[in-house]
Amino acid sequence: MSTDHQRYSTENQAEVIASYAARRNFEIVRSYADEGRSGLNIAGRDSLRRLISDVQSGEADYEAVLVYDISRWGRFQDADESAYYEFICRERGINIHYCAEQFDNDGSLPSNVMKSIKRVMAGEYSRELSSKVFAGQCRLITLGYRQGGSAGYGLRRHLVNEHNEPKAPLARGEHKSLQTDRVILVPGPDDEVETVRRIYRLFVLELRSEREIATILNREGKVTDLGQPWSRSIVRQILSNEKYIGNNVYNRVSFKLKKKRVVNTPDMWVRGDGVFEAIVDPMLFQAAQTILADRARRFSDEELLKLLSALLGARGALSGMIIDEVESMPSSAAYRHRFGSLLRAYELIGYTPARDYRYLETNRQLRLMHPDVVADTVVNIERIGGTVTVDEETDLLVVNQEVTLALVIVRCQPTPAGSLRWRVRLDAGLRPDITVAVRMEPDNRRVRDYYLLPWLDVGSNPHFGMAEENGIHLDAYRAEDLSPLYHLLRRHPVERAL
Repeated sequence: MSTDHQRYSTENQAEVIASYAARRNFEIVRSYADEGRSGLNIAGRDSLRRLISDVQSGEADYEAVLVYDISRWGRFQDADESAYYEFICRERGINIHYCAEQFDNDGSLPSNVMKSIKRVMAGEYSRELSSKVFAGQCRLITLGYRQGGSAGYGLRRHLVNEHNEPKAPLARGEHKSLQTDRVILVPGPDDEVETVRRIYRLFVLELRSEREIATILNREGKVTDLGQPWSRSIVRQILSNEKYIGNNVYNRVSFKLKKKRVVNTPDMWVRGDGVFEAIVDPMLFQAAQTILADRARRFSDEELLKLLSALLGARGALSGMIIDEVESMPSSAAYRHRFGSLLRAYELIGYTPARDYRYLETNRQLRLMHPDVVADTVVNIERIGGTVTVDEETDLLVVNQEVTLALVIVRCQPTPAGSLRWRVRLDAGLRPDITVAVRMEPDNRRVRDYYLLPWLDVGSNPHFGMAEENGIHLDAYRAEDLSPLYHLLRRHPVERAL
């Protein structure tokens, strides 16, 4: 159940199932329920996973599974997925009964045809609903209303009613309670607004780099809205985000139907220009975009190699770190993308490094990525009302003063045979309650998936390897994104038993 609609409330489903069981003289011995979970994929569906695991391991102490209707397996975009789970049960002699369907699941031709149609309809319902929701969100964007996400440094979220009249500011983690209310962005505290404007002046008028600006702010003891030190990427985000000149931009990244995130081209963005109060002069903002665009202009292969040769002549050696330190040059990532690897670029200019830098550069990139992953996780936990403290020495996250989390970025290591391997190392000294293992793609630049590893289950073997397929004992903890983690950490009201 992913909504509170009356038809699919777990109470109503349980009542229909109980009536069906009574008519058939069944005794219900166990229940599996995923309350408030999306049916688009199995990620976060802990009860469904447990059911499949119980059946496959032989621990299922029942002869039949009673399901409200076919859509309760899930509204999967691949109709064969729910058929697969039904097949797993039937293969082990456990029959499936659909209590609210108008046909018996008896294996007959009409039954199989109806099941196939119903599975496709379940997926199509989600597609149609996604399109309608997206259209509604796009309209609200053009009207100047914020659609999720934190306000960012220098800005704050503010609640307005259906007449666009201000109601109250929203603190981090707070959400609107009325469907007719909307959220807009307003200028934040004066000191933050002045810092944002200063960042633009330093960048445009004094031609300071993002790294230099971050160093200046850190030296003065300033922190971000998350209480974190400033970094080059945070400064860059402020310099490039149109919300600081009052523009509302949406659909830069798509994550429809729980599929992989897709970065959209600017022509697909949805815009509402000038809908918020600007805190940066538009002319200054455009000047910053011109500088950023000039830095990001597309060099030809010959120009890139010429710049690399000049840097080699000036420094006497090359590495990813040396390249990234030169603000006027494209990043080492640009060379990797264009030529396949830094080593290939080195070969083209006749340079042979004294040692193999591949692992050093990969490890450096992953180390730079780790603070951003931690900061993003903290933001999303606070968004659901949680509190997070970060141990500066260990990077361990303490959520609600109850649960400890460790985030580990796991490098992909292709074997000589071409298969992929990941080596996971849990911290046996800290023993975090949950380790979030972020598995990388073979290029070690993009996230492949996530594993939420409880210490109680996997702590006995803190060092282990992963392949592309690991079996139910590990893949049961796999997720496409971290929404299952945020659901796990969300506080849920519990009724007191009298």
